[in-house]
Amino acid sequence: MIGRVTTVAFEGVEARRVDVEVQVSNSGGVDAAFFVVGLADKAVTESRERVRAAFVGLGLSLPKRIVVNLAPADVKKEGSHYDLPIALGLMAAMGVLTTDSLQDWAAVGELSLDGRIVQISGALPAAVAANALGLGLICPEANGAEAAWAGDARILAPRSLIAVVNHFKGSQVMSPPKPGQMHDGPPVADLRDVRGQESAKRALEIAAAGGHNLLLIGPPGSGKSMLAQRLPGLLPALSPAELLETSMVHSVAGLIARGDLTRARPFRAPHHSASMAALVDVACQAAKLSL
Repeated sequence: MIGRVTTVAFEGVEARRVDVEVQVSNSGGVDAAFFVVGLADKAVTESRERVRAAFVGLGLSLPKRIVVNLAPADVKKEGSHYDLPIALGLMAAMGVLTTDSLQDWAAVGELSLDGRIVQISGALPAAVAANALGLGLICPEANGAEAAWAGDARILAPRSLIAVVNHFKGSQVMSPPKPGQMHDGPPVADLRDVRGQESAKRALEIAAAGGHNLLLIGPPGSGKSMLAQRLPGLLPALSPAELLETSMVHSVAGLIARGDLTRARPFRAPHHSASMAALVDVACQAAKLSL
């Protein structure tokens, strides 16, 4: 029997669909075999032991042979968020859950050894991608408030595997989580604090108004960093699209706490001794953050 569940693979801040197929069989050798195929990295292959331990905690005995295929096979799969979809696909293959009950849902989440579903990074882009596919998202309880920001997406945020089983069997139906709070962020530095440098301040205002690039050159102590720190205070408030894009980057980086988002524009200040590779990486991240 084969169980199927949808999940996602992260490519930057984008979430790409991945189909998890689980086949079980009680034929073969005496020793149990658990294979994960589909260009999976070390964290994904280690999910076998986490899933095995979680099932033992639920009192479920595993079949002798389990094969998990992560399709498409040519896309690299990274991270621990494949634990939950593999476990749900295995439950569907074993008949604990019906395949029909999972066909309208995608899932992301890491499992602990006792069956609890642990917080992950990237819940918001996963919810956005699932909503675009016409699917709901099953994610950890700790990520529920974050995933709830994805528009009208259907979100389930269980605490454990047994909570998922109880929900789909109708014995303990979960309510959808509510989005976290929206914060204005800390006060930004004011350009009025800078004395002198009228030409530089004028250039800063023009760059902010027109959305231009800006390069500040000068000797140490001339005020370049001070001016740059005040650029976010000249920029308009984040548009809804920019807020979503910025929050998705924060989500993938694991910087969203309790599902709270911020309207503050991000600012990166690399150290003067940073290498060229580090500076290029910061510049790329800054471009993604709409700076």
